[in-house]
Amino acid sequence: MCRLYALQATHRTRAECELLDAQNALIDQSRRDARGLSNPHGWGMASLNGRRARCFRQVEPASSSKQYREAALRLEGDTLLAHVRRATVGDPAHENTHPFRHEDAFLIHNGHVPAFDAVRPRLLDRLSEKRRRSVDGTTDSEHIFALLLQLRAEQPGTPLHDVTRQAVHHLRRWCEEVPADVHTGVSDAPFDAPDTVDDEILHHTLALNLLWTDGTWIGGARLNRSLWALRRTAAYTCPVCGEDHTDAPADDRYRATVLASERITDEDWQAVPNGSVFHVGDDGILDHQPLDRG
Repeated sequence: MCRLYALQATHRTRAECELLDAQNALIDQSRRDARGLSNPHGWGMASLNGRRARCFRQVEPASSSKQYREAALRLEGDTLLAHVRRATVGDPAHENTHPFRHEDAFLIHNGHVPAFDAVRPRLLDRLSEKRRRSVDGTTDSEHIFALLLQLRAEQPGTPLHDVTRQAVHHLRRWCEEVPADVHTGVSDAPFDAPDTVDDEILHHTLALNLLWTDGTWIGGARLNRSLWALRRTAAYTCPVCGEDHTDAPADDRYRATVLASERITDEDWQAVPNGSVFHVGDDGILDHQPLDRG
């Protein structure tokens, strides 16, 4: 049950306080999250500055990693992603550590595809041979990333939230096709507070909190895990350290959206609706829509 963080802004932004020193910084969630669980099976960060992409990953727990602090202090961009992992599908290993990367595209995931061993052949059949070969690890997350990239390549002009919607619908259908004797209880139950639900129910529930970028801006989905959003409409003074975290010119209007599994600061975070897809464009504004359109 991983924990994730993302930021999309109109101007280059630093995120060290939210990753290190805030009231509920991501490093603290590595030690103990809102459910009382640790997320010790690796960490990763990615940034985009225009078309310049960088990524850092390590299997060591973030809470005991000197490199985590060093990477957090260097992390800067108009698109930022960070993740601490609690392994469910796929052993703790470098190739199974988020973010997953293909050129300047990245993905982080919090959730679980139940009976993934049975779902995986269906997913791989949907991919081109080249895309199948690009999957290095054994996580459901990296396979989902390959599916998103496949759909994106086939529909380059389609908005990210529509590509994400298609991927989630595929995964739902494949889970429903798994024979009943393989698993039971697979559900898309609309949990209002999914992080308080019993582990056994969570492991039998399709859960897809996806944050990904194709190198332009962030898209994603919230399905059956907690996800919060914080909107910023002006260059701001960090409430943690009292310093500016962006160098936006005074005559430019700064906007940003921060997304996270848990509220990180004491600011006015809002829950992203469960069962939704979304994107944050280059204007820094979150646009979410129902996963199932009427």
